[in-house]
Amino acid sequence: MANNNGVFSDLFNAVGAPIQNVADFAGNTFGALFSVAESCTNLCATVLTNTVNTTTQLVQGVADAVTKAIAPKQ
Repeated sequence: MANNNGVFSDLFNAVGAPIQNVADFAGNTFGALFSVAESCTNLCATVLTNTVNTTTQLVQGVADAVTKAIAPKQ
């Protein structure tokens, strides 16, 4: 039964609410996926940074050992 606003208003209310719910769900899902992607990106960046730092320290340690090994003995 139509209210005072008419049949089209009733139809809009009947169809609009589920469509809005789907849109809200899609928006929330996208937000969650973006958050997961951002977390993965941050994790990958942290792992990469730590790997580079560890490699740099290793190379520096090897260079120091080689320098010490070939230095003239006193």
